[in-house]
Amino acid sequence: MHYIGIDIGGTEVKIGLVTEKGTVLHRRQYSVSFDHYQTPILTSVLKAADSFLAESALSTDNLAGIGISATGQIDAVNGIVAGTCGNIPGWTGTPLKQAFQETYHLPATAVNDANCAALAEQWVGRARGISDAVILTIGTGVGGGIIADGKILLGSRGLAGEIGHLPIDCHGSTCTCGNHGCLEQYASMTALVRMAAQHYREKDPLCPAGCPSNGKEIFRLIRDGDRSMQELADRWIYHIACGITGLVHIFNPEAVLIGGGVSAQKELFIDPLREKTRSMVMENFRKDLLIDSAMAGNDAGIIGAVWYLIQTMGP
Repeated sequence: MHYIGIDIGGTEVKIGLVTEKGTVLHRRQYSVSFDHYQTPILTSVLKAADSFLAESALSTDNLAGIGISATGQIDAVNGIVAGTCGNIPGWTGTPLKQAFQETYHLPATAVNDANCAALAEQWVGRARGISDAVILTIGTGVGGGIIADGKILLGSRGLAGEIGHLPIDCHGSTCTCGNHGCLEQYASMTALVRMAAQHYREKDPLCPAGCPSNGKEIFRLIRDGDRSMQELADRWIYHIACGITGLVHIFNPEAVLIGGGVSAQKELFIDPLREKTRSMVMENFRKDLLIDSAMAGNDAGIIGAVWYLIQTMGP
């Protein structure tokens, strides 16, 4: 029996056909922001799901269920978007689980996308066979999921895992959530690019054409020997290590896995992050602690959503 995995982001939705072993047989991507959200995201996602089924010549009779991964604060108990720190009109309150169950007459679940990344690592990635792990996703923001005693830690309403909103500087920058000094403001790729832009503006208020606009450009400059960019990256890595250190001391995991595109930067990011974190973590906590990149990649949301569905459905 096969499952549909749906990964809803702020600009696009990924939909895939997934086996009971966690293999994605094929997938498609569809825009959800094509008209600047004049069409509600849920409407766009349901239309995309219809298109995926038609393009794949699939019948719901041959499907066991639909697992949904979604951006925002997802009430996994009720399958509803409980809140968001972004600017997606009409997203809060969206009844994802109910909408898919009523439309396709199949079991459905909905979980936050970062928790799905953790679930994917547990099912088919580096956390397979590990009972306690922290998965951190670094991109535009910072997300994460906690595997504790072999289960995803969701909390009373299924909202747990908002690692990016762990305060590390109570007098720091204002976060999109309204608080100050959240980890996301210092440890995301957005934060690194902002630091780089500020550095260039201090040198030249017009910020020359060479000013890096994304993480790839920053790491290219570091490879080319740009010492100022190296210093910025070191400071950025230190902030991430601070967040990880706190999580390690709270949860005592066997592994900390880093997801997001930047996790491919082994020499310039994963290795120094591992070294810095291990230097900060107390001795007994760092014994046998694995710190490495995640493995599930771009399909993590699709895979993790299906794994949560399967766990919820039971044998």
